[in-house]
Amino acid sequence: MNPKIDITAPIIPWEGLGGVKLYSHIRELKELVESENTKAFIPFGSSLRYEIDETISLHFNIYNGKLYKIRALEKYKGKLFDQIYIGQTIEETLKLEPSFRYDDFEEVYESKKGVFIETDPITDSVLWISVFVRELYSDEFDEGLW
Repeated sequence: MNPKIDITAPIIPWEGLGGVKLYSHIRELKELVESENTKAFIPFGSSLRYEIDETISLHFNIYNGKLYKIRALEKYKGKLFDQIYIGQTIEETLKLEPSFRYDDFEEVYESKKGVFIETDPITDSVLWISVFVRELYSDEFDEGLW
């Protein structure tokens, strides 16, 4: 895969964004995660995260090596549902897509359509938009049995 991310590509729940597909194996994205402007993190036990040039972050399950979440970051310009974007007010976002509900525990807006939205608490605007695999809700998710 070319390490170039299409920052204008649509954000597609259950599928991917930026030209990167959910379920991809880390080996398939080796060139991308080893590119110059990439930072690696190990946030907790079963996860590995790469942030690429403030455009996207890739979240892999360390047990099966598969990409389970992709997050659009500050410099990402593509839209979710052709109308929701980074920097938009959460008030406008909720008018456009009423399926989002706030999760007090996770501190994100979640849609059962396969999307998380994290907001800036000061500006009440969309900070990040994440798409993820359906298996995130399964009991076997952490063990990588998907």
